[in-house]
Amino acid sequence: MRFTKIALCLFTFLLGLGSANAQITERERPVEWNNLILGGRYMDRFLPMPDGELKVNVWGAKDVIPRFIDNGIEDPKISFWGGNILKDENGLYHLYVCGWPEDSPKGHMFWPNSTVYHTTSESLHGPYKIVEEIGKGHNPEAFLLADGRVVIYVIDGYYISDSMNGPWSYNHFEFDSRNRRIIEGLSNLTFASREDGSKLMVCRGGGVWISKDGISPYRQISDQRVYPDVDGRFEDPVVWRDELQYHLIVNDWLGRIAYYQRSKDGINWITEDGEAYTPDISRHKDGKQEKWFKYERAKVYQDEYGRVEQMNFAVIDTIKWNDLPNDNHSSKNICIPMNKGLRISVLNKGKITDYTQQIALLVKAEEGFNPQTDLDLGSLRFGSHRKVNYGYGSRVISVHPQKRDLIIMFDAHGCGITEEEFAPKLIGKKKSGEMIYGYAKLPYVDYTPAILSALRPQFKNGYITLKVENFGLSTSKSCDVILVVNGQPLGKAKLSAIKPYGEKIVIFKGSFTEESLKGKIEILYQKGDKTISKNTLR
Repeated sequence: MRFTKIALCLFTFLLGLGSANAQITERERPVEWNNLILGGRYMDRFLPMPDGELKVNVWGAKDVIPRFIDNGIEDPKISFWGGNILKDENGLYHLYVCGWPEDSPKGHMFWPNSTVYHTTSESLHGPYKIVEEIGKGHNPEAFLLADGRVVIYVIDGYYISDSMNGPWSYNHFEFDSRNRRIIEGLSNLTFASREDGSKLMVCRGGGVWISKDGISPYRQISDQRVYPDVDGRFEDPVVWRDELQYHLIVNDWLGRIAYYQRSKDGINWITEDGEAYTPDISRHKDGKQEKWFKYERAKVYQDEYGRVEQMNFAVIDTIKWNDLPNDNHSSKNICIPMNKGLRISVLNKGKITDYTQQIALLVKAEEGFNPQTDLDLGSLRFGSHRKVNYGYGSRVISVHPQKRDLIIMFDAHGCGITEEEFAPKLIGKKKSGEMIYGYAKLPYVDYTPAILSALRPQFKNGYITLKVENFGLSTSKSCDVILVVNGQPLGKAKLSAIKPYGEKIVIFKGSFTEESLKGKIEILYQKGDKTISKNTLR
């Protein structure tokens, strides 16, 4: 099924704007979040913005004046929005951003007529300057294909080029919902690269889609939204993958809170406690803040290991519908440097259980960081994020230098690591007082698991057939498939191994009719008595 109707995309985007009568109030934070330590919240990773000459004679509400206008991209004649940054082989940074004339007849609400701009800078944080107009489009996100081509997604289509400098041609993605409900339509898409060059995409509504190369049809994998289980008005997801795991940030625009999630496969997500970002993250080294009214379209710039080196946001100094033609309000794109975290891995050969006595953690040395001399060992806590984010977890027993790296032995007691853990967390400080954190690779975890996803079962000639596909990066193991309708088991069949992107048909035999498949359908994949995964088809 192909969806390219711009009306659908514009409608879903408007859901996030709210209406002129909507009352935006902050969602009440859980009381336990008050006990999170430094490093427990994703927002603790934001660093002070670059220094520069602060300007006073600029547009904006008083809370964003004075400011360093060369951070990101700003122009008094253009309202900028969205966009992310790529780096070319010569070290030049390219920000693909959209915008519209500041004196447009509808102010901010002129956004459906926005233009995609190609801008460049010799510095990651800017200033970025326009070098060309690419074409019409809104909410751009650029990414590279495995063959080196550049794609710039915009609502309802994409631009593609062999080079970051164009020329650009325009086309449309194809989307296959695979009998699944599309949540809030297909707009505000965000993309992450998988190990084989395929792309994982999360749409505005929180559905997960996969394309084998980033251009071929995106096929929906998830059965429901993957966002936190709260009654949020979600928009502006941003997804990325580093050398260990996937990350996702999504913003609840009505509750004015952004959430941070992690996953080993991009399908099954956990949510860490604490805010991902709030309106006070843009601060200078002297502590002064630029208090922008809204931060949207969060994007990440990643280093060679996939860690977030910088985030950039579309910011506006007032509520959107108060940004009128020829007034003192507008929007821009700002850049905020990030604490990238440490590269760490667990050395234990066996699984960590309640019987594990010690955990050996390897901390890698890097340029500007010597783990043998820089770490405040007494501050370190290691284990499940549910423990260390609140100041608990395992403590240091001993340390052992290994060339430039450091092996730290932790008392496993209190680590909180369970069988489901795929990336335990380290939190602490350097001797200088700077916060450190990192997520550790576990040697016994499969980080490229099979992802079994079934189409809706079909009734024909007294049988029920079920097509199962594998969207993972490893071959699945044979297992049993249980067909459940309205909570009642209807049939059981054997499913043999499926290679990545392969498919198999299983047949259920019994006394079936077409009525047998009416209602809520669940597909359970079982190994012995254990359910290893499940699909829900409503």
